[in-house]
Amino acid sequence: MSIDETRPETPADGPADNPADSPADSPFRHEQTARDEAPQFVLPLVVRIEKAAPPTRTDALEAAARAVLLMLADERSTGEGEWAQAMRDWQDARIRKVVRRARGAEWRKASQLPGITVTGPETPAGEETGFAPYAEVRVFPPIPLDGWPKELAKLQVSGTDLDDPGTPPAADPAGPVLWLSPDLDMSAGKAMAQAGHGAQLAWWELSETDRKAWREAGFPLSVRTSDAARWRQLTVSGLPLVRDAGFTEIAPGSSTVVADHPSLRR
Repeated sequence: MSIDETRPETPADGPADNPADSPADSPFRHEQTARDEAPQFVLPLVVRIEKAAPPTRTDALEAAARAVLLMLADERSTGEGEWAQAMRDWQDARIRKVVRRARGAEWRKASQLPGITVTGPETPAGEETGFAPYAEVRVFPPIPLDGWPKELAKLQVSGTDLDDPGTPPAADPAGPVLWLSPDLDMSAGKAMAQAGHGAQLAWWELSETDRKAWREAGFPLSVRTSDAARWRQLTVSGLPLVRDAGFTEIAPGSSTVVADHPSLRR
């Protein structure tokens, strides 16, 4: 699911200096800017969805958010790393994330491309059944908008939807939580991209010390849909807030995710 966004007026590898809830400074403005004239890049994410046992929606959202964080934190993405230039080009234009789905041979071919695969907390190989019991998401270095490798270009974008078998358990209040708006009806693919946006905003605003602690802990996080009362409080709390560009599914400027990281609470 393709979402078109923009980045803040800050270095690509540094925390954001501007509050994300300020429309003028939001790293996810939906207005046209000079950056729209630059070459556009996308961050591809592929979720594994086997017919016999698809992942739950919440597992997929959380895996997508962790995948974005792992890509941002990877040594290949910074400095002189092999992915660093692509990451800079991506973050200097609009922050696009595209979620596609794969299964079977499609997944195996996609997994051979350079990238990072994120799995759930107890994901053994699953060789007997052919699928993992938790969500698997692979994130790839940014690519030009019109430069998709053939292994990814043929994968489906639309119709990526998943369900939870029941109400997810309450999020750990002491840990990072990406709160989804209760007012929006988003497909799983759209919500995965939005969760990735929220995780990225939190990463940008954290200090280097807090980034290191989160990374060393394995990027624990929860993705949950907020209730209406909490959502009203969250959107004025000063925590990082994602506003969607409105190119797919929802209206431009819609508030989609609040990134509630303990180190960012004021």
